[in-house]
Amino acid sequence: MSDRIDKVTRDLWQTAEDFRRTFGTLTVEQLNWKPAAKSWSVAQCVDHLIRTHKRFVPVLARYELGEATQSLWARYSPFSRFFGRFLIRSLMPDNPKKIKTTWRGKPSSSEIDPGIIERYCDHQHELIEQMRRLPDDLDLTKAIITSPMLGVFTYSIDDWLTIAVIHGQRHFEQAKRVTAAAGFPVSHATAEVMH
Repeated sequence: MSDRIDKVTRDLWQTAEDFRRTFGTLTVEQLNWKPAAKSWSVAQCVDHLIRTHKRFVPVLARYELGEATQSLWARYSPFSRFFGRFLIRSLMPDNPKKIKTTWRGKPSSSEIDPGIIERYCDHQHELIEQMRRLPDDLDLTKAIITSPMLGVFTYSIDDWLTIAVIHGQRHFEQAKRVTAAAGFPVSHATAEVMH
């Protein structure tokens, strides 16, 4: 396993642990509370990450199995580096600008149960294990994939590794802002955990 993959997988697991430690004891009411009608709840932030990142597991699996084929667009798109850099800049946790997700990444609008945090951690583990199975000789900067979220976007696996990490960190920060918003239903138990 390359140093790059090792660093990314450690960062991904740290984000999973951050979610578990910070939100793992929230009640159903707290997980589903939204500061405004068009805002996301903590549970929706987590659900979005699962829905988005799970689409990349089969993409990476094809590289593990030697079955990866690039689309014509992925092979010849002159915009792959631009798309990768654009998404990285846009998804940085400190970028305050909101970004709309595609329909594939929209979180559930129904009440989400507290098991969502553990499901997210399980999913992170699955994603990490799939990353670790990428061939050692794979040039991550030259392996161009078509986004399973939006087919016009192409970028290198290397850029997507960065995107996966900062995407999780961005929504962790978003979820923390939800719990800090006025009106968040705080119980005595969660008040102790969050301070």
